[in-house]
Amino acid sequence: MSVVYFVVPCYNEEQVLPETVKRLTEKINELVAGGLASEKSRVLFVDDGSKDKTWELIEKYSAESKYIGGVKLSRNRGHQNALLAGLMTAKGKCDCAISLDADLQDDIGVLDQFVKKYQEGCEVVYGVRSSRDKDTAFKRGTAQGYYKFMAMLGVEIVYNHADYRLLGSRALEALSEYREVNLFLRGIVPLIGFRSDYVYYERSERFAGESKYPLSKMLKFAVDGITSFSVKPLKIISNLGIIICLLSVIFFVYALILFFSGSSVAGWASIMCSIWFLGGLQMLCIGIVGTYVGKIYSESKHRPRFIIDKTIIRK
Repeated sequence: MSVVYFVVPCYNEEQVLPETVKRLTEKINELVAGGLASEKSRVLFVDDGSKDKTWELIEKYSAESKYIGGVKLSRNRGHQNALLAGLMTAKGKCDCAISLDADLQDDIGVLDQFVKKYQEGCEVVYGVRSSRDKDTAFKRGTAQGYYKFMAMLGVEIVYNHADYRLLGSRALEALSEYREVNLFLRGIVPLIGFRSDYVYYERSERFAGESKYPLSKMLKFAVDGITSFSVKPLKIISNLGIIICLLSVIFFVYALILFFSGSSVAGWASIMCSIWFLGGLQMLCIGIVGTYVGKIYSESKHRPRFIIDKTIIRK
């Protein structure tokens, strides 16, 4: 039987945590009873510097159940770093680790399928949403557009996949070799390789509490994903510069023809529009280049991606 760890990042999940613990504990018991998981399997909650009683609840539940464990980060480091901290803590202690969110939107009913695919030889199993019917039109359109845009930029990413996935021990070991400070696990995991497969599921509504990913964080996450895995925006800037230079030459020749033919007319509006357009374009290009330079700056400092304050795992 496989030792399976569920890695669950948490940030201010006081409201939903009791139900999450209940359901995941029941699921582990089912997996153990069905011969799919060992009794050494655990649910590892990662407290990402929560400001409520999330860690106190994790300590309480870990004292009550051998299946519940916890990792407390020294401060808030963001979802991706918290997830990585949990996976690296699980590495060496389990045969495979399954990451999922604490809000119960990921369908735990398909966890059996993840484990079965691992036992059939898959080292990476992606949880993929079968539909987005429950999303708002805005969220559905922007999410699907983002995946298509990433693919257009040459980023290898699994369509409609978030962070609901299984990683085997070899995949976890390979993941530990990636040292990026700017983490985007959805882009890193496909680079690992190994045999992989998919499990399709319906995403539910959040059980309780509020989403920890408002629009501003979603936009930042999207930009991080693009700039961490594609240099095409820089190539687009270069191509755009060439096009504008060519257009400038064409308009310059056109202006000379008008001047010598005596047909030139003072064009204050057109000049001002050109100045504003080129100025705005330059600012945009500088901003994109600056984003890449900022990422290089962050990577060059080699600061730790997370610091673990406490760990609770029963043997």
